[in-house]
Amino acid sequence: MLELATPSLLFSAISLILLAYTNRFLSYASVVRALKDKHEQTRDPRDAAQIANLRRRLYLIRGMQILGALSLLFSVVSMFFFYVSFINTAVWIFGVGLILLAASLCLCIWEINISVKALDIHLDNIASK
Repeated sequence: MLELATPSLLFSAISLILLAYTNRFLSYASVVRALKDKHEQTRDPRDAAQIANLRRRLYLIRGMQILGALSLLFSVVSMFFFYVSFINTAVWIFGVGLILLAASLCLCIWEINISVKALDIHLDNIASK
């Protein structure tokens, strides 16, 4: 049986996930800035593929962050409905929050796969030289 404290159990987990997402975003932001400086100097056509890859990953991270934040918001709203004794509404809202969290984690898995493929390309370039 769900109760008022159940949604609050997700707070620390969601907060840590959002922190990890933010760290990924910040590291990509520095990579983008460095790539921009490099591209302005060299005009290497291979940079276009990296730029497209990074743009895609940044949009995925944005989606991950939005879904994670919405999951946290739905958990808070669910706690409110538990507090005012609208149990059925609270349970449904909490369920939606869990689905949003699962969707955020699915985007995370997708983004990780794209990141690994990008690193594989770099490793292949090093191995071929």
